[in-house]
Amino acid sequence: MPQDFLPFTRPSIDATTMDAVAEVLRSGWLASGSKVLEFEAALSAYLGGRSVRAVTSGTAALEIALAVADIGPGDEVITTPMSWCATSNVILRRGARPVFVDVDLDSRNLDLDAVEAAITPRTRAILPVHFSGLPIDQDRLYRLGRQHGLRIIEDAAHAIGSAWKGRRIGSHGDLVCFSFHPNKNMTTGEGGAIVASTPQEVEFIETYRFNGVMHRAPGEFDVSFAGMKANLSDIAAQIGLGQLVRLETFNARRRELAAHYYARWASNCPLRLPARGDEDHSWHMFAPLLPVDRLGLSRADFIARMKQHGIGVGIHYPAIHLLSAYRGLGWREGQFPNAERVGRETITLPLFPAMALQDVDRVIDTVHAVLAEIAHAA
Repeated sequence: MPQDFLPFTRPSIDATTMDAVAEVLRSGWLASGSKVLEFEAALSAYLGGRSVRAVTSGTAALEIALAVADIGPGDEVITTPMSWCATSNVILRRGARPVFVDVDLDSRNLDLDAVEAAITPRTRAILPVHFSGLPIDQDRLYRLGRQHGLRIIEDAAHAIGSAWKGRRIGSHGDLVCFSFHPNKNMTTGEGGAIVASTPQEVEFIETYRFNGVMHRAPGEFDVSFAGMKANLSDIAAQIGLGQLVRLETFNARRRELAAHYYARWASNCPLRLPARGDEDHSWHMFAPLLPVDRLGLSRADFIARMKQHGIGVGIHYPAIHLLSAYRGLGWREGQFPNAERVGRETITLPLFPAMALQDVDRVIDTVHAVLAEIAHAA
């Protein structure tokens, strides 16, 4: 691998944050404590005062949100086949059934016409993903929820810092779940958060994330239900505090980099570029489509050649309904053609705040060079 290898993503952790984490380590208190409370307060302020509780992952956030909404056996949750598998896995883990509908080919967000057509008497919730940080139409989404009495559980794993009509994702809405995985716009190492609407929901989340334990008198506690172990550590929270104060700078840089991709590929672009959105798009990733059939090439070959040239390329994501666990539930090829095409053709190109505009130029030049190599070899 070349010395100057450019990955498709890389977290930016500054020395101040590293020093602050060292202070936490020296304090002797590493589990959930004052830093988690401070991080939750900072997230709440960022989201306009909404109640936020931190957990160990975006996956845990989604599963707990489904529990808050009392989703269980016999229930249906309408969701997307174009996401990381956790989005639908958590529905199965609650004993409910994920009901997939197709996505728009360019935004990768749920087709809300298809969502409306899929609603049945068993539907209890809609679980959309703000793909790559591009918000789904919040007005129509919540109008559907109100019309049919459904909970809305937003998978905002990609969307910290994104906004809909000037309002940050998570500053409004029902249950909103974030991820702070290392490849996200901000990280806690591993972690996530849930935005809830009522004090009762917040109390339930606090109990659920710590095994269902409810503390009584000093040294005494009770357990009224089987929760999970999903409380964030102070170590992770301290990383999050250092990241949150830089988030707007991170996202501004991501927008600059994405804009440069579009400017360079304003013409003669061999790829199908994703929907651009507007200034409220946080650009978690840049994932165009590689038209493998039209160009007569293998995506795997393209990715391997890009790596040889020092450029990392990801795949986000294979279509969920074609994974073995979901084929076993009766889903099959041909049901969601847009999601399936994205699953076949998507290539995630480098996009992270530490990149220079010249790095984007390098990626674009390498894409053209690799495609020329493949065409010549054919």
